[in-house]
Amino acid sequence: MPIEKILLLEDDKALRRFLEDALRNQRYNVSPASTLAEARELLAKDTFDLLLADHRLPDGQSVELFGELQARPQRPIIIVMTGHASVESAVECMRHGAFEYLTKPFSIDQLEVAIEKAGNFSQLLKVNQYLSHEQDDEVESELLGNSASMQQLRGLIRKVARTDATVFIHGESGTGKELIARALYRESPRANAPFIRVNCAAVPENLIESEFFGHEKGSFTGALSKREGRFELAHGGTILLDEVSEISPNLQAKLLRVLQEREFERIGGTRTIKVDVRVIATTNRNLTESIEKGEFRQDLFFRLNVVPIHVPPLRERREDVATLAAAFLTRFGRKHGAKTKEFSEAGLAALMNHGWPGNVRELQNVVERAVIMAGDSDFLQPEHLCLLIATATKPSRGPSPLAASATQATADKLLTLAQLEKQHILEALAHCNNNRTHAARLLDISVRTLRNKLNEYKASGQTLLAAEVSS
Repeated sequence: MPIEKILLLEDDKALRRFLEDALRNQRYNVSPASTLAEARELLAKDTFDLLLADHRLPDGQSVELFGELQARPQRPIIIVMTGHASVESAVECMRHGAFEYLTKPFSIDQLEVAIEKAGNFSQLLKVNQYLSHEQDDEVESELLGNSASMQQLRGLIRKVARTDATVFIHGESGTGKELIARALYRESPRANAPFIRVNCAAVPENLIESEFFGHEKGSFTGALSKREGRFELAHGGTILLDEVSEISPNLQAKLLRVLQEREFERIGGTRTIKVDVRVIATTNRNLTESIEKGEFRQDLFFRLNVVPIHVPPLRERREDVATLAAAFLTRFGRKHGAKTKEFSEAGLAALMNHGWPGNVRELQNVVERAVIMAGDSDFLQPEHLCLLIATATKPSRGPSPLAASATQATADKLLTLAQLEKQHILEALAHCNNNRTHAARLLDISVRTLRNKLNEYKASGQTLLAAEVSS
């Protein structure tokens, strides 16, 4: 993370002026102080990325200040300067939180190397802090399946991963787009650098720009301190823009600039920040239709779609259902401490005959539910899978859309993907008594995505459930 604001604590006036000029020539924002008291005043008013402090000062030693900094939520990295170097003083400074220890006299080059190391360490701390707070469900690292489409997909990942090209992954919800993004990251030369994910559909629209680019202190109500955005955290590594089609047109223009120039400004800031990141984006929407409706910029689509990767739905690779189900059975049996189980022939046949509109994510949820429902049973039977559980709705609603779809498919023709998706969404709403929050959680999508789907159905004049129209 680049160091920007430095608190320079040095009582020697000539040296302080020299270091101040040298650092400002390197485009650092420098605040000078000659005593601990002055430093405390500056720290009370502002936050700093780096404290460059002399060891001995007129009103005490700088280590007295270090302990106070440890209690601050945003504390600067500390570099100590001293003309009275000793092993004891070095150990004392490090024990109190100093990052580096420079012996006077030192060259500007030595100082610049120390500051660069401090910046790299700062980025590592912030990335670890971000990852420790990110609620990432258990993510399997292996792409399972032996179908021809999966073998072709793995070959494409190996070919693309070693490049820095922008990758655009598109496919239905639940097909494993994030899993493919992580595979691209693991097999890339950036595998030891940060992997930062932004769920564009989950972040509120008024906060998404701050999530992307960060903000300066006081740039808006609630901005109590400077905050780095996800692009800064991903510097040197990879950023995943999950469901990128959900961002607003205004932010799309700013994202386009980042993709073109690899630079941006924080909200409320004037300093241009350059980043070196590889961009991977995903969507489950038809962006051609979104472009025609004016919802997504065509030039941004071209920038993202350098290397397109299509993830096939599970119904197009049914030979992988048994492999995936067996893997999920092992995982969730271990997770829930369940007795070792197998699928009965009828249970496996039910899995193979299901349409899987929710794709791999639906299969995963079905298997986990079956492990729990089976109790002490040795075999997972169709009734444990509860594949038609959503049909148990109020009689007044008439036949289940999913059940009706099976009849229609055999009597007439197979439903289109859009029709099947619509029916599945409406069935989830009916099952949740039209509670959109609960339905979104059941479908494992965001409430915004659910709302967009319902708006699409209304705009196209498609018939909805009467209760949903009124909700």
